[in-house]
Amino acid sequence: LDMVGGDYLPREIKALADDGRLVFIAQLGGSKGQLDMGQVMRRRLTITGSTLRPRPVSFKAAIAASLRARVWPLIEAGKIKPVIHHTFPLEQAAQAHAMMESSAHIGKIMLQL
Repeated sequence: LDMVGGDYLPREIKALADDGRLVFIAQLGGSKGQLDMGQVMRRRLTITGSTLRPRPVSFKAAIAASLRARVWPLIEAGKIKPVIHHTFPLEQAAQAHAMMESSAHIGKIMLQL
């Protein structure tokens, strides 16, 4: 799942496994990026996108109910865990933001209250 788009697109394509799938769910980095179609074809990649913004509330509610029924129990059981790259005290929020902007992390950057 990619929330950034834009200049991240080549990086995302490189990170995909053969037969991999990339789903755009936001465009925080812009709506345009460079795409190597040769990579897409040779490696049989699937690229798609989706947004919930124009969907009706009932559709969003059905997704939330499905997540609650199917995914939340896995989180509660510890079978699904977020990847936390680094935790900063709130007073170091500027350093946390700098790390986020550098893209030198994999996983979540947390602020601790």
